[in-house]
Amino acid sequence: MAEADPHTHTCPDCPNRTGETSERRSFVSWLLSGGVAASLGSFFFPVIRFLNPPHVTEAAVNEIAAGKASQIKPNSGRIVKFGNKPALLVRATETEWRAFSAVCTHLNCTVQYQESSSQIWCACHNGVYDLNGRVVSGPPPKPLEEYAVKLRGDEVVISKRA
Repeated sequence: MAEADPHTHTCPDCPNRTGETSERRSFVSWLLSGGVAASLGSFFFPVIRFLNPPHVTEAAVNEIAAGKASQIKPNSGRIVKFGNKPALLVRATETEWRAFSAVCTHLNCTVQYQESSSQIWCACHNGVYDLNGRVVSGPPPKPLEEYAVKLRGDEVVISKRA
């Protein structure tokens, strides 16, 4: 009597071993596929969130307190924060105040006041502005945006021009 192959055994009362194996394989395959998908998702989700930051509107700033007048000496400048950009406050004389956007119109570098020449200077490409914000020399294509300066008591206030 020849031995029966266990894989070809067909008995009406015996469980279908081929079906069980197929079900197990599909479950393991589904489980592994889900794990791979979850791993890829956990990697790509932060990358996509980083590349597409949420849209956050900046609060509009029209006026800031830039400091006490008594703390700023004549013929000096100070960089102050004006919303999300820097501003340059210049005290030219005892009574003359100027304020400009401190962002150079050439390549968006931050400008500074030079006491020795009484001019506004951009260190990136040697751009020079006068105390009216106009370009004196260098590569800047247009003048600096000028702000209004007011004194409220001893407080210096910078605001956008209307």
